[in-house]
Amino acid sequence: NVDLVPGTGVTVADLQQPWPWPDNSVAYIRAHDVIEHLADKIMTMNEMWRVLQPGGQAEIVVPTTEGTGAWQDPTHVSFWNRRSFLYYEAGNPYRERFAPHYGIKAMFRAVSEQTSVTLDGPKLTITLEAVK
Repeated sequence: NVDLVPGTGVTVADLQQPWPWPDNSVAYIRAHDVIEHLADKIMTMNEMWRVLQPGGQAEIVVPTTEGTGAWQDPTHVSFWNRRSFLYYEAGNPYRERFAPHYGIKAMFRAVSEQTSVTLDGPKLTITLEAVK
């Protein structure tokens, strides 16, 4: 459990800075309603990939731009939909074309994805596997 605010069982970390875990040290990340609060998408995905072990997985839940939930919360500073992840998928033409110019190092394979309906609009759950 990671947060900016100290608490029982909480690792205090600012995920808008380089993440405090070593390369290839994490097997699984559960980021439910987290990454939309981080302004730099590329840094977020690069750090997620960096700390994951080869084959490690990240389960991400994010409100999509197809609904009001992405926009209504004043602490949401980045906006995501399924296509946002194409830039980080191994072999995807978007990643292959733009990664060198955008500073994208992250490379994932989409393992699963699902969109659910909530009161605030659709949420995407996507599980990504680190390709290294």
